[in-house]
Amino acid sequence: QVQLVESGGGLVQAGGSLRLSCAASGRTFTRYNMAWFRQAPGKEREFVATIGISGGYKYYADSMKGRFTISRDNAKNTGYLQMNSLRPEDTAIYYCATSDRVGSTARDYLYWGQGTQVTVSS
Repeated sequence: QVQLVESGGGLVQAGGSLRLSCAASGRTFTRYNMAWFRQAPGKEREFVATIGISGGYKYYADSMKGRFTISRDNAKNTGYLQMNSLRPEDTAIYYCATSDRVGSTARDYLYWGQGTQVTVSS
């Protein structure tokens, strides 16, 4: 079992930045790939980015490339999502998830956090 707790969400103006954190506890964080997803009201959960166990492999959804950066610090059992040039359409609840698989769909991930709200005002 892995417990994940997201933090760092909030209200920001368009063009601003936020850094989300995902603190892991329980089973060894370094055994798992990590991803970020988001879900806006009335929409399906959407893949944002994923990072491999060592941090060398990273993959982003096309709409996030160049604006979002995923990273992890295994010594701190924490993952991050740096979000720059935020847009109103980035407004959503952001979730981190871990898995021993690599993928870009929600069903690829076994453990999930409770989410953190990001709101971008125009």
